[in-house]
Amino acid sequence: MTTALLPPKATTRAWAGLAVLMLPVLLVSVDNTVLSFALPQIALELRPSAAMQLWIIDIYPLALSGLLVAMGSLGDRIGRRRLLLIGSAGFAAVSVLAAFSTSAEMLVLARLLLGVFGAALMPCTLSLIRGMFEDRSERRLAIAIWATGFAAGSAIGPIAGGLLLEHAPWGAVFLIAVPVLLPLFLLAPWLIKESKDPAPGPIDPVGILLSMLTLAPIVFAIKHVATHGVDTVAIIAALVGVAAGAAFVRRMLRVPTPMLDVRLFTVPAFTGSVLVNLVSVVSLVGLLYYLPQHLQLVEGLSPLQAGLVLVPGTVGMVVAGLLAVRLVRRVRPAVVMAGGLVLSAVAFALIAVAGTEATLLLLMVAFAILSIGDGAAQTLSNDMIVSSAPAAKAGAASAISETAYEAGAVIGTSVLGGVLTATYRAQLDVPAGVAASEADAARETLAGALQVARELPADLAAALTESARHAFDAGVVITSGVGAALMAVAVVLTLTLLRRARD
Repeated sequence: MTTALLPPKATTRAWAGLAVLMLPVLLVSVDNTVLSFALPQIALELRPSAAMQLWIIDIYPLALSGLLVAMGSLGDRIGRRRLLLIGSAGFAAVSVLAAFSTSAEMLVLARLLLGVFGAALMPCTLSLIRGMFEDRSERRLAIAIWATGFAAGSAIGPIAGGLLLEHAPWGAVFLIAVPVLLPLFLLAPWLIKESKDPAPGPIDPVGILLSMLTLAPIVFAIKHVATHGVDTVAIIAALVGVAAGAAFVRRMLRVPTPMLDVRLFTVPAFTGSVLVNLVSVVSLVGLLYYLPQHLQLVEGLSPLQAGLVLVPGTVGMVVAGLLAVRLVRRVRPAVVMAGGLVLSAVAFALIAVAGTEATLLLLMVAFAILSIGDGAAQTLSNDMIVSSAPAAKAGAASAISETAYEAGAVIGTSVLGGVLTATYRAQLDVPAGVAASEADAARETLAGALQVARELPADLAAALTESARHAFDAGVVITSGVGAALMAVAVVLTLTLLRRARD
């Protein structure tokens, strides 16, 4: 009788299907990492302003954060595999558009569309895993592999992107999507079984609209405050998001078949896991925003060399995610997650203390420490989020996990990137003799200052380059200090909310 009650073990087909599901995960991860390394070249060629440069990065997670809940619910209704294939087709097509962008505005539009189709990818992969692996230990291992797919993509991205950027224009990095997604179209219908909510109820257009009006304006407000400070635009956006969120919660509590069971947030383990997911991404993406720029524009490394500096850390993230699956059998999840966040805080503190004297070895070690902590924390937080929801609602629960991920990406680039930009502008000393228009361009970004320096006489160019690099590194020090403080607060909240959670 005991054996009959145990959930069935996964088949070989399920594990092969998991390998196929890693393709879109790797794609999204590679795309994010490649963009970080291509950003210096994009800044030099398209010459975006500081705000536009942040938009190039932020518009993608902004679109995802607004659509993930809606897409997760849509996958529960029409079929997760079907939505996965639709999202993959759109993502591949728009990647070609991004590759041939001729202006910063065109690239922002392409990134926006990538976010729309990307929102259809990620919840489907995680929710399909929830249905393919019913045994808890096997599901945790599968989710660990899924989570480390991001790390593997981060490891592949710098090398593949570096090679491309050495021999091709920056637009080539977006074309990676086409060969990555081709096996998905060929193998997914054969290896991955379709799954959806057996009693989904009708599509809720009002609920979808409210979810978008909740997430997108709040994320936009955070980004706007980071770049422009608190003003009327930020306040109105935040109020719209809060009001829409209140209406969304009331509707989800009232309708018979809600697209998202908001009662899950009353469970401390669920809420705590979402928080861990968010702050882990804040730390990783925040560091990846300025570290590649420092390596290429300050240290003078090529994109490939800069990518190789980060490879040990991304490998460490993969290993840490897999080891966390075994460690959590003996140690409470809260302790493992909090330990991961402590490592993130230590990494930021190392960079902040070293200051402008930070060596390449120290930066490599700091990124490795942060990556190991993130690998453990994200693996367990994703597992707890998905396992807290019924299998029929796996898409909506997965969307919450992905929303935390993308919101964390926006906060990481907006808040930490905003602190870096503000410090850079305050510390930059433009030499006398530089025209006002050129001085304004130099104050926008480090890449802008280096571009201006190329057109100046040798003595002015040397002075501006030295000042710009010093100002940028001064911003890195302060930004790292802010990152360490954020991680310390997150550790306290994690231990508080997850103290009773057990394996």
